[in-house]
Amino acid sequence: MFNIIFIEIKEGSRTCYKAFYRSSNVVGLILAGSVYFKTEPSQSDLFDLRLQAKVIKAIDVSCGGENGFNQAIEFSLEILSDVKSVQEKYLIGKFLEEASQDNGKLVYGLDDTMKVLEMGAIQTLIIWEDLDINRYVLKNIKTDEIIIKHLNKEQQGDQSNLPNSTASSDLEVEDEKSLLEWFADEYQQFGCLLEIFTDNSEEGSDSCRGFGGIGGIVRYQVDTRSLDEPEIYEDSE
Repeated sequence: MFNIIFIEIKEGSRTCYKAFYRSSNVVGLILAGSVYFKTEPSQSDLFDLRLQAKVIKAIDVSCGGENGFNQAIEFSLEILSDVKSVQEKYLIGKFLEEASQDNGKLVYGLDDTMKVLEMGAIQTLIIWEDLDINRYVLKNIKTDEIIIKHLNKEQQGDQSNLPNSTASSDLEVEDEKSLLEWFADEYQQFGCLLEIFTDNSEEGSDSCRGFGGIGGIVRYQVDTRSLDEPEIYEDSE
């Protein structure tokens, strides 16, 4: 019985190795199980030796199946949080490194980021998790023209930015959504990766203050000063 289980573990570790090295998002492995099944297979030749150096924690769980999996996640929250913090520091560090080089391969701020995103030039889109901007889709009921606006909380309170019931307007709001939520749904159509950061670290806090909470690492050099086309998300007459 144990031999059959160990053979399955061996085959699973080979599959895990292939998946591990095909994905840049996997930074380590957490092993969970009873004392015996957690330690014995990983220390024998049944476990792919190339994965042993990638094990970041081994934990005991009291049951198997989905309940055991959920228990493993619960017991790993602290170390998973540490991994996310390291990833975030690396990401923001790379962002700041590009900023210091001033080589045209970095964009930040809402206006320039949206322009370069529309060009398909952003490789990694970086957004603060508490970005306080909403995306509005407005429609002119007379001409059927669609207008996109991105407004922060202060701008949303300005009645001149949005149609309201107390004033006559040809515009109506067709859709309203958090910009962060919209990016989460649509980023793939721009051919980029999406990374969401917090302001819990010093690097993240600096990025929120200095770069407006949104930016991107660009595939090739882009001179944002030459992007003088009308902004696609502003109301232009």
